[in-house]
Amino acid sequence: MFAAVAAEVGRLLEVDYAVLIRSDPDDAVTVVGTWTSTGAAAPSPVGRRFRLGGRNVSTLVLRTGRPARLDAYADVSGTIGNTGARDWGFRSSVGVPISVEGRPWGLILVAYTRDEPLPAGTEARLAGFTELVATAIANAQARVELRGFAEEQAALRRVATLVARAAPAEEVFAAVTAEVGRLLEVDFTILSRCEPNGTQVSVGAWSSTGDAVAFPVGTRVLLGGRNVVSLVVQTSRPARIDYYTDASGPIADAARGYGFRSAVGVPISVEGRLWGVMAVASGRAEGLPTDTEARTAGFTELAATAIANAQARVELRDHAEEQAALRRVATLVARAAPAEEVFAAVTAEVGRVLCAESTALSRYDADGTATVVGGWDSRGDASRVPVGARMALGGRNVTTLVFRTGQPARVDDYADASGEAATLARERGMRSIVGVPISVAGRLWGLMMVASASEQPHRVDIEGPLAAFTDLVATALANAEAQAALTGSRARIVAAADTTRRRIERDLHDGAQQRLVSLALQLRSTAQAAPPAEAGELRAQMNVVADGLTGVLDELREIARGLHPAILAEGGLRPALKTLARRSAVPVRLDITVDGWLPEPVELAAYYVTAEALTNAAKHAQATVIDVRLAAEAESLRIRVRDDGRGGADPTGGTGLVGLTDRVEALGGRLWLHSPPGVGTTMNVALPLTAPPGPGSRQDNTDSGPAARRKLGPAREGDG
Repeated sequence: MFAAVAAEVGRLLEVDYAVLIRSDPDDAVTVVGTWTSTGAAAPSPVGRRFRLGGRNVSTLVLRTGRPARLDAYADVSGTIGNTGARDWGFRSSVGVPISVEGRPWGLILVAYTRDEPLPAGTEARLAGFTELVATAIANAQARVELRGFAEEQAALRRVATLVARAAPAEEVFAAVTAEVGRLLEVDFTILSRCEPNGTQVSVGAWSSTGDAVAFPVGTRVLLGGRNVVSLVVQTSRPARIDYYTDASGPIADAARGYGFRSAVGVPISVEGRLWGVMAVASGRAEGLPTDTEARTAGFTELAATAIANAQARVELRDHAEEQAALRRVATLVARAAPAEEVFAAVTAEVGRVLCAESTALSRYDADGTATVVGGWDSRGDASRVPVGARMALGGRNVTTLVFRTGQPARVDDYADASGEAATLARERGMRSIVGVPISVAGRLWGLMMVASASEQPHRVDIEGPLAAFTDLVATALANAEAQAALTGSRARIVAAADTTRRRIERDLHDGAQQRLVSLALQLRSTAQAAPPAEAGELRAQMNVVADGLTGVLDELREIARGLHPAILAEGGLRPALKTLARRSAVPVRLDITVDGWLPEPVELAAYYVTAEALTNAAKHAQATVIDVRLAAEAESLRIRVRDDGRGGADPTGGTGLVGLTDRVEALGGRLWLHSPPGVGTTMNVALPLTAPPGPGSRQDNTDSGPAARRKLGPAREGDG
């Protein structure tokens, strides 16, 4: 149709050239129909594209939407203008716009190669053709679009069916490239995946001839230069190159070898990340249609869905395997298995889950070295992971990088690594290593590493699964340290209590008990020595006093055997704490909101914690007032002792606070100390109310005796 219109216009107007030009969305135009008065081929064939710009008829018409003419080509400019003057030999030209369905579509251009200008009525006569051309174009476009839409939908349905039945990714890639190639009538289609090392791997390829394809599956090419694939990867947006003579880079060099003259690339994104590129190419002179990017994008969405589904299946399988491995390690941790057993198990599980060649667990030591404490090798070669080996930190290697930064680190080529750790790795044939730190209680303890002798670097997301295992290692180490600290804490409490009891028993035995024994003996001797006349009544009275002394002695022995504040046993926390407040050298304000009796170990701990805090404040704080608050919550007793003294208390500076911490933690509680210099000291304690009662403790509030039945009501501020 375009050829017929150009011919009719040229013959009717008796010009030398008639050309139909279509406007493209990228500020370019494409020649779609030509006619020459001589019948020779037009200098610019159908399909030739030009950039708009400069001073020429095509640019003037499409910029203004109105007819335009140039009667002299001496001052013409722009690519299309220079081509008309140089290749076609235009001396004068006229162009009239063509609009289809209210939108600019292109223009009809006629030209003379003769010296005289085109007749004055040329624009009006051309305009008569534009309406017919516009109608024909609209009808043709509708038919083409309808046929193209039907073919496109059929192709999309075929690919979607593969995706829906979870076909293997390779089958989907082959189908997508074939459907795109046939639908767009191109010469080549290539589907490539982005690799982390700056390469592109072909995973699907098709050619219109069915023979040799461009970039066969498995081909690896480095990114770089100006070519469609590199542009898409750089921008994550569609890209096109209409003339591959101007392209550059390794991919462009290979593309020219396959006969590419123009190409379009569209990104494939999976879960928001660029996964790869779908590229289509033509070996023909004319460029690819302007809607190639949009039509290709419909298939890339299906390809992305297939890729996401395949990745989801793989990730689900990997996740299940990873969780099973984590459960096995967690079971060891939960039963407090020896550290060596946990280290061996976790390195083996990491190696199998991540399909690694070797794994190692190293500990950082205080002398600036690292020690391998666990390892695993896929081939069972223990020499590749020498457990017990020590190496000095320093140089450029993963062990040192993790130590210096506290962050995951990787070295993909150990040929350039340095330091003792790098030497040890090279001796065992390792080329790349990834390491993740292990932190225990906020301090860097060591690192977990996976190593490979392959040239292929580790996958980009390997740090995530590694970190899940290092958390379990950290938990195992923290549990072991906590258990050791708890054992030591309770041992100190028992030792301190035994020492105190022995000292008090000794003091009572050597002092008060002996004095009471002596007094009782003297009293009985005096009764025996009394005169006979008065002996009866006096002796009886003295014996009563001696018996009383013996009773006091028995009570004293009982106290010595199980020392306990009497007022606490008789009245509970409030009277005991009020007594402490009255005895304090610094005024104390009490606020007690506790009802009923508490477990005896909790009451004892609260009493001694408060007593020690008051003593410390009186001795060291130079405070003017101390606030003491006790409140029973759902599951714990909260104690806060705050003074307005000088602050700066050091919990490690003496045995008093250490002893309190031990006593509190022995009950499963916690103690916090906040003592900034010049602000005062605040001690907060939380004691669980579910602590098991000790020997002789009150089981509930129904025990016999008036003291056991009394309730603790809230105390008002200032009761001290």
